[in-house]
Amino acid sequence: MTRTDRSRGAAAPLPVAAATAGSPVTGGRLRTAWRAAHAPVAGVPRWARIAAYAVPFTVLPSSLWRLPAAFDRGIGLGERLYVVFLSILSEAAAFTAVGLVAAWGERFPRWVPGLRGRRVPTPAAVVPAAAGAVLLTALWTAAFVTQLAGVTMRGEPIPPDFPSRAGGWEAGIFAVCYLPLLLWGPLLAAVAYAYHRRRSPRPGVPALSGRGRR
Repeated sequence: MTRTDRSRGAAAPLPVAAATAGSPVTGGRLRTAWRAAHAPVAGVPRWARIAAYAVPFTVLPSSLWRLPAAFDRGIGLGERLYVVFLSILSEAAAFTAVGLVAAWGERFPRWVPGLRGRRVPTPAAVVPAAAGAVLLTALWTAAFVTQLAGVTMRGEPIPPDFPSRAGGWEAGIFAVCYLPLLLWGPLLAAVAYAYHRRRSPRPGVPALSGRGRR
């Protein structure tokens, strides 16, 4: 072996060691794990996948619009925490729609005590999703109808300083941020229907049992 060969052999492990010690590898593993956990399972129609991924984005504009109010002057700590918590909770609730097309919606994740790896019963996912879809559709439809009528959900007149009554760009931004909420319920209903249809036994098709069935 020549000196050149020895120098090449010694230099080869350096990039490997640098990559192993660097943080990009850890970030890559997290991204890979995230994509694997939320990737659509086999048999999910394309329209159901698009609908499930769209649900969190129907809630995101209103959540972002609401957050600056938490930092207005004159607002107490309790109200600030409520606004932040409401935005986070809304996004978390909307994100559960992704579980209706992903693996963690068909088998409990490993971090769930006592249920890790077990099959999620179909009604345990479909019933809450269907009920939520009906409730959200009724709620946001009623909210916008009352807004157009100039009253609140309680039937009281809307204050003149409310964003929808302010006029101009403020009213326009309010409408753009809150109108997508009308799609939350129907999109969730569509994804719940696809989930039920995919996991329910079909006539003439033998049902898989145990670990074989998703």
